Amino acid sequence: MKNKQQLKCLMLASICLLIAGAPSSMSKSDSLCPKENLNITGGSFVLSKGYAHGSLLRYICPNGYYPSVRSRHCQYGLWTSTTKIRKTPECKKITCPNPCVFENGEVIPYKAKYYVNDTTTYSCHFNYTFHGSAVRVCKLNGKWSGSTPICGHDSDHCPDPGVPPGSSRTGGIFNIDNKVTYRCESPLTLIGSKVRVCQDGGQWSGTEPQCYADFTYDTPEEASEAFSSSLKSNLAISQQYEQEDQQGKKISMDQSGKLDIYIAVDSSGSIDEKDFDNAKTTIKMLIEKISFYEVSPNYEILIFATDVTRINSMRTFKLNEDKEKLTSVLKDLDDFSYESRDEKTGTNIAKAYSAIYESMIIERHSNAAAFSETQHIVILFTDGQANMGGNPKRKVDQIKRLVTKNDPSQEKKLDLYVFGVGEDVYQGYINGLVSHKDQEKHFFKLRDLTKVQEMFDDMIDESTSVGLCGVVWEGLENKRRAFPWLAQINIARQKSSNCMGSLVSSRYILTAAHCFLEGDTPDKITVKLDQKLVVEVKSYTVHPDYNLAAKQHMGIQEYYEFDVALIELKKAVKMTSNLRPICIPCTKETNAALKLSESEGTCRKHEEILMSTELVEAAFTSDMDTDNSPKTIKNIAIKLGKYRDACVEDAKKAQGIKVENAREVVTDNFLCSGGIEPKTDHISCKGEGGGATYLNKKGRAIQVGVISWGTKDICKGKNKFTSVADSRDYHSNLFSEKIRSFLKEHLESDDIGHPLTFL
Repeated sequence: MKNKQQLKCLMLASICLLIAGAPSSMSKSDSLCPKENLNITGGSFVLSKGYAHGSLLRYICPNGYYPSVRSRHCQYGLWTSTTKIRKTPECKKITCPNPCVFENGEVIPYKAKYYVNDTTTYSCHFNYTFHGSAVRVCKLNGKWSGSTPICGHDSDHCPDPGVPPGSSRTGGIFNIDNKVTYRCESPLTLIGSKVRVCQDGGQWSGTEPQCYADFTYDTPEEASEAFSSSLKSNLAISQQYEQEDQQGKKISMDQSGKLDIYIAVDSSGSIDEKDFDNAKTTIKMLIEKISFYEVSPNYEILIFATDVTRINSMRTFKLNEDKEKLTSVLKDLDDFSYESRDEKTGTNIAKAYSAIYESMIIERHSNAAAFSETQHIVILFTDGQANMGGNPKRKVDQIKRLVTKNDPSQEKKLDLYVFGVGEDVYQGYINGLVSHKDQEKHFFKLRDLTKVQEMFDDMIDESTSVGLCGVVWEGLENKRRAFPWLAQINIARQKSSNCMGSLVSSRYILTAAHCFLEGDTPDKITVKLDQKLVVEVKSYTVHPDYNLAAKQHMGIQEYYEFDVALIELKKAVKMTSNLRPICIPCTKETNAALKLSESEGTCRKHEEILMSTELVEAAFTSDMDTDNSPKTIKNIAIKLGKYRDACVEDAKKAQGIKVENAREVVTDNFLCSGGIEPKTDHISCKGEGGGATYLNKKGRAIQVGVISWGTKDICKGKNKFTSVADSRDYHSNLFSEKIRSFLKEHLESDDIGHPLTFL
């Protein structure tokens, strides 16, 4: 009884101390915490400052286990914890979220719980198509390997979004504007989009949800790949503003700026000094890596606990013309120590976002036009344990409204990231503080920031390489910048011939094999790219299996399978905002464009993302206008699923073809477009062969085909280039294994330009 009374008095005393502050007679050194009752069953613990005030106790468990209590904090003689402690802490076995929520198929084996290294296998019921990973393994971080397995029908406008492990979904119709809603099984926390909407382009809004346990974390590889992939896209877009003028002098971002980066670091009492210092080091490394790119972002850096300290403001940074201003800011960051925050050690996340919002208001007031064109990036390092200032989501919503003006198309102008720091990250708030964008990840829960620093070393300078393929910028007076990969090919003969092509690396143009005839030599080939840039050709190579006469004995006078060719340039071209390769599938470069990590990025995954519906919205271009942009952009729907049969069948109506089976003419190595069902397509005209059939995904142009041949020439008539019922175009399919092999052989071995890396 006496011990209980003493404990009660001690608790009341500590509450008074927190309210009124510790009296001068009681120093921190006098506030030792007890050494008893700290053990954990099956594990051990470490202390940052022994049993002194401010010490952080971390529990440690063997691989495959997690502590039921993550940490304790010594506060004025008492050990505090964010977790209620009813019994002695213990090390428990890590489990992965329940995979048996899988629909329209079977999971083997079926178990009540799945532990580290447990393997599951998935298969679909009859008449369903499988996507995702057929075999998954429960990993040490409490997550399943691979991607969510899905058994769906291909008849809906959007693909089946699946049911991630540990979740449940409402909504089973996947047409335009249909919604699906997710929730996680208790006590898991939903990270990602709770609600997703099927959009016009056949993609779901937001990002796939995941269900995290308290012990779930992201590996450094997952975090750095996902973060750097997303960041590189922003850097690539911003680079468009920093082109060279006619004298070759670089135009840097001035006070108006095009890329504003706000970084806020939590220094509250729940953050260990080691984690705080690691966060500072991570920021410095991140800024250093960004400096490799040909962009000059503007920065604001804040440290927050109870109050907010600005290391520098966005306005001051922009007004400072000193070339060493970034060096100065980083020095000020270095000089801010863990102890600089004094005794105000609360966690006011809302105040940090409020400070960023105030800076943004000033920026908009200074130059509203520039503000609307600027990419805004906010990066927060915190454990999420807000204990004052209210829910920070309200402040984040203010930032969103300020930047997007409630216009969904402007959401791309804002990226909100949170890096979870420390052993005990509270996830409840964080999902509402980050952006939710398709195939992007904006929340990273990490056990060790030092590993992420190592991974940032992979963020090498790709500002002049094909790693930034497919970057386009539409809506500007300079229309060429929307088609920086466009090439026009002329072959000098008695009657000259024109074709189109696409720049796929700094040294190669992809086009059609039918553009070339026997006797054509490199000196007769002219390739026009950007204005006043006509490049010299070293050689051209057609696909080895291309043979126009291969099926004449079957009644096919001209057979166009494998109708692809590569033109090799004498010199690699220099990348600019007007001159940049298009992305081609099944390469690491396109992985980055699709924001896929190395582990996620496979050729099959690319095909799932790009060709996921029965009507894939795509485009190709006409020949060039005087400004080196296309005269016309032609919109088509690539016919897959139930629409493909009719499209293929119309090949029998083409002149010079007399076969019973249309698949002898149009194999799986072709894509098909044209016709008027379910809506009318555009059709190709003479001189457009060899051009890129491409999709726009996430602001990047990705080529999936090469224009090969068609059933009818209707361009001379009154229809111009609007399809009739049986006018069809056939495109060489870049997902064809034999076409990929041909491209890989040449593009991956380029030893002068920038080689591609195939998956």
